Amino acid sequence: MPDKLFKTPAEWRAILTPEQYYVTREAGTERPFSGDYYLHSQIGNYHCVCCDALLFESTTKFDAGCGWPSFWEEAVKGSIRRIRDTSHGMIRTEVRCNRCDAHLGHVFDDGPPPSGERFCINSVALYFIANEQAEL
Repeated sequence: MPDKLFKTPAEWRAILTPEQYYVTREAGTERPFSGDYYLHSQIGNYHCVCCDALLFESTTKFDAGCGWPSFWEEAVKGSIRRIRDTSHGMIRTEVRCNRCDAHLGHVFDDGPPPSGERFCINSVALYFIANEQAEL
């Protein structure tokens, strides 16, 4: 895992779109069923839009029907940090990039085997690098 990455809010605003900044730096959420990667099916890897850290592989992506890209496992152990989230009157587990502290989404315990987890991730928090142009 690369060293921690720190930037000022002004530095983040200079490199991110307004929506990316809202989601990753202010813990926002994109509208369900609107993100570029919700129904995305290319083979490859999903990286943090803020710091390039590898977060998820397409082989762990599945359609949970929730409106956001869902994965059952992080690509690199320790690439994602979990935080208790009690906002909006709920108790959830927020997930953040461990390198740059970008808000990614949440993880739930209703995913498929083998992990039983569902990482529900905002598309704008990710960028994709294809391994090849094949479809899953």
